[in-house]
Amino acid sequence: MLHAIRGIFILLAGVIGYWIGAPYKDVGGWRGFAAGVTAAAGVAFLELAFARRFIAIISVIMFGVLIGFVLSHFLIAALYLIPAIESAVRNKDSPYLALHIEFSITFLCSFISVIAILHTKDDLKFVIPFVELKREGGVGKPLILDTSVVIDGRIADIIATRVIDTPLIIPRFVLDELQQVADSSDKIKRARGRRGLDILNRLRASKIVDIQVHDAQLPGVDGVDSKLVRLAKMVDARVVTTDFNLNKVAQVQGVEVININDIANALRPVVIQGEKLTVKIMKTGESPGQGVGYLDDGTMVVAEDCAGRIGQAVELTVSNILQTSAGRLIFGRPA
Repeated sequence: MLHAIRGIFILLAGVIGYWIGAPYKDVGGWRGFAAGVTAAAGVAFLELAFARRFIAIISVIMFGVLIGFVLSHFLIAALYLIPAIESAVRNKDSPYLALHIEFSITFLCSFISVIAILHTKDDLKFVIPFVELKREGGVGKPLILDTSVVIDGRIADIIATRVIDTPLIIPRFVLDELQQVADSSDKIKRARGRRGLDILNRLRASKIVDIQVHDAQLPGVDGVDSKLVRLAKMVDARVVTTDFNLNKVAQVQGVEVININDIANALRPVVIQGEKLTVKIMKTGESPGQGVGYLDDGTMVVAEDCAGRIGQAVELTVSNILQTSAGRLIFGRPA
């Protein structure tokens, strides 16, 4: 469908070029047609190359053209108030001169309006929908929250620290999925869904960041994860999730992802070999003689020769640190 629209646009541009060039013998209709097709093809190429920002760019162009038309109308009317200019422009020997001059003035005013808006985009916001022009000052891309990160709830605590100052987007289909989970007959799912709705109410009550509900449903896309990726491409946003599979799928398609679990791992206290830790032994380990305890952040500590000291706080010397896909694993021996 999009390719058909691009083809029609290029063809119409060629027809307009033919119409403009036909009255001039030194140009000719077919040269005008070629020029129109070339210009339209260039625009189509730019749309394909910058698809992510194209919605925001189109909003600027439409607004700029609207202002340009208004300004050109008053400018042309003011010029025609001068008798010498009006008689020269409306010369019967050049019947198309007035049309081409008016078109040129309109084009110039529209172009200047678009450029002026682009240069002042730090002070203007255009929403189609929820698309904000990127600021030169460094305000980042908006964040789209998926269902898993809303139910997880840690995003609310992160926002409370004021480290996030970009808009948060809650897609309508995520709200619908949360509602379905909250209405589930399964007790655990129902509790998770209600927790997610409570987290959303907490976020919307917060005045720290801008919370926006995006109404796009994307009926042609199946699955919430696929819709999240498509929406992130449309509005040039980043996806916030705790879903490992969504993380990988989005990265493959070129969408930036923030995984809350990665943030949690990055903020865990740094432990080095030889450091002393005091850990309460909670249970026996998989190997004979091992005991298992946990740090305050949930990191598992495997204590050698501590199987018989369950329930006791033991001072350990860190002997090894193993980084796994599930997080860090610390090994230690009694100090």
